[in-house]
Amino acid sequence: MPTKQELLKDAIQHIDIKQHNVVALVDAMQHMAFSSRDLNRAASIYERMLRDKDCGVILCLAGSLISAGLKQVFIDLIRNNMVDAIVSTGANIVDQDFFEGLGYKHWIADDLLKQGTEDGTLRELMIDRIYDTLIDEEELRICDTTTEKIADSLDPRPHSSREFIRAMGAYLETNGKTPEKGGVDSIVYAAYQKDVPIFCPAFSDCSAGFGLVAHQHARQDKPKVSLDSAKDFYELTQLKIANPTTGLLMIGGGVPKNFAQDIVVAADILGTEAPMHKYAIQITVADVRDGALSSSTLKEASSWGKVDTTFEQMVYSEATLALPLITGYAYHKKAYEARTERRWARLLEPVTA
Repeated sequence: MPTKQELLKDAIQHIDIKQHNVVALVDAMQHMAFSSRDLNRAASIYERMLRDKDCGVILCLAGSLISAGLKQVFIDLIRNNMVDAIVSTGANIVDQDFFEGLGYKHWIADDLLKQGTEDGTLRELMIDRIYDTLIDEEELRICDTTTEKIADSLDPRPHSSREFIRAMGAYLETNGKTPEKGGVDSIVYAAYQKDVPIFCPAFSDCSAGFGLVAHQHARQDKPKVSLDSAKDFYELTQLKIANPTTGLLMIGGGVPKNFAQDIVVAADILGTEAPMHKYAIQITVADVRDGALSSSTLKEASSWGKVDTTFEQMVYSEATLALPLITGYAYHKKAYEARTERRWARLLEPVTA
């Protein structure tokens, strides 16, 4: 049986859109067909939403994205004011991004391992597999216990996931896990520095959940930290009310997609007639025929009063292919240069319910 060190030897390298000017390639796709033309239109819409000075951009993340090599893309979007808020699955933010922020890596699984025939061996070695990517389970357990430490340090009350994730950014800074101190950059840390709020409405469905379970078990009937998804929803809705013109850049679907789309309706329930999301892009491989939320089209969302249909585009593609082209196009077109920092997190600290 191979050793863990023999299997965890080739690290995932995060693609850097700054190094690849894709403008000419994406422009050429306009004259093609099928997904190429859809991707070109999506890139043009993202450029347009960035040039719209009234537009607040909400990035939605679902699927295994950071482990797949897209972390630097999201960091660059944050640091160049190309996104104002993030709604994500917990796995992307905790198990993958914060995990790397602590100093750990994701590894390439070779062709044999990704077939699944050696998963028993991986289990014995405490290696977890995400299709063709590997992660060290022992290091992941350290990530779990770190979230428990963060929970122990917070006021024992219900928190939004945004509040908890901000505390994760503070933890990285306090413990020297930053580029300035020789560490690696991360989405959590970049968002902490730029006051970009991150929401994970299903936060316990990741490593943070294990840490919170341990925290609550240790506290038993004493006051404890809990996560309040309704507070997430309320805070995100407050951003829509404060900044009525919004655009969505959605990778995958699921909970992040639903929460981000639903804030239009939530604002109406709170007595504010907020406009539908003016811009919307979704990158997905989900099949619309199964009736699932992840695969529902943006045009369908307009029937719920959530998304305007003037500037919307579905891109049926796996994210590691489409996202670097769409974001790289806007970056190299310098669509972000006239944008100012919104620092939306400051609007939410504290929130008056």
